[in-house]
Amino acid sequence: MTRNGQATGAAPARGALRRPLVVLVAVVLVAVNLRVAVTSLGAVLDQARADLAMSTLATSTAATLPVACFGGIALVTPLLIRRVGAQAGLALALGLLLAGQLVRVGGEAALLAGTFVACAGIAVGNVLIPVIVKIEFPARAGEVTGAYSAAMSAGAAIGAAATVPIGDAAGGWRGGLAAWSVLAAAALAIWLPQLRRSRTPAGSRASMTAMMRSPVAWAVTLLFATQSVLAFVVMAWLPTIYIDAGFAPGEAGTLLAAALLVGVPVYFVVPVLAARLRRQGALGAGMTAVQIVGLAGLLLRPESVPWLWAVLIGIGGGVFPLTLALFSMRTRTATDTAALSAMAQSAGYLLAALGPFTVGVLRDVTGSWTTPVSVLMAICVVQAALSFSAGKPRLVGRPRTATSHDHDSLQAANQQSSGTPTS
Repeated sequence: MTRNGQATGAAPARGALRRPLVVLVAVVLVAVNLRVAVTSLGAVLDQARADLAMSTLATSTAATLPVACFGGIALVTPLLIRRVGAQAGLALALGLLLAGQLVRVGGEAALLAGTFVACAGIAVGNVLIPVIVKIEFPARAGEVTGAYSAAMSAGAAIGAAATVPIGDAAGGWRGGLAAWSVLAAAALAIWLPQLRRSRTPAGSRASMTAMMRSPVAWAVTLLFATQSVLAFVVMAWLPTIYIDAGFAPGEAGTLLAAALLVGVPVYFVVPVLAARLRRQGALGAGMTAVQIVGLAGLLLRPESVPWLWAVLIGIGGGVFPLTLALFSMRTRTATDTAALSAMAQSAGYLLAALGPFTVGVLRDVTGSWTTPVSVLMAICVVQAALSFSAGKPRLVGRPRTATSHDHDSLQAANQQSSGTPTS
């Protein structure tokens, strides 16, 4: 082969090697955006309420919009995928997120409208990221899921911790919120060039209906629902539980940050480990048992080793990345992954919206945290049982245990969706 011929052949090879890295960077950056936009609002909501003279109803609406959008918009995301494809759908999600972040720095109406638009984009991204991983990284789904899960956890902590200082330096809460639009713009700029090289996977209108009839899909969905309820209750009420136990508000906030930050390494390791296990039930149940210990300590002796209880509760949150990994591990095609992701996240987040409210009512009615925390521990017991059901090596649509032929078929479907030849 001539030197020119070698050079000509080398350019496509370098492009083929560079694309997975660029896509990985884009996926991780998108994942950071999926949480930082939410926790940044929570960090400055009190400032915005005082500045805009917002009513209690408006403030509560702003706080509830994210999880309500996550559940409602997730349900219609498969329709978007059928029309424009997963890759273009993710670009649209990033565009909505960017627009919403820029709009919400106005008055009260703009704050609510911008929050809705931004969270609609996040909801679409929540569903699509597992699909993108299924298409682009069929052989590395565990590692990539771990990377973007850890990025989501880090984004949540960064948004909560850095928004106020950024706002102080930028002239107020508006500057603190607007600063995160830079991240969304960066993710969009990296993702848009990849659309030229992507293919839209074939879709099926029967996918969601098939999911609704699948015991496997329901096991994964209910597992996602229990962990969502637990996660949102912890984020909403953990600081208050510590404050009622005698801790200063600053200390209580730091303990919540500890529970969130411990999720960064946990969220990375869990999907990697899950991909190497044939059955994931013990992994999910083990993390749930750790969370039960943390909740029991929080209930019985919150003042003794408060950091330990927060860390154990944070480790229990590792069931979240486990369910993200199961979206891909329990499906054959990217279309099925999208349907399962949409089904689980819609039900899970809508139930999660009721969690903090219900726990608050129980606290007011009983006058203590004994009943609410006991209810959370009971949910953990249900979650442990669901972990074993969702963790069985089965694929959606087949009630029997998956065989080696099933796994070969799944791998071939993944490779076909990603555009790589099967062997």
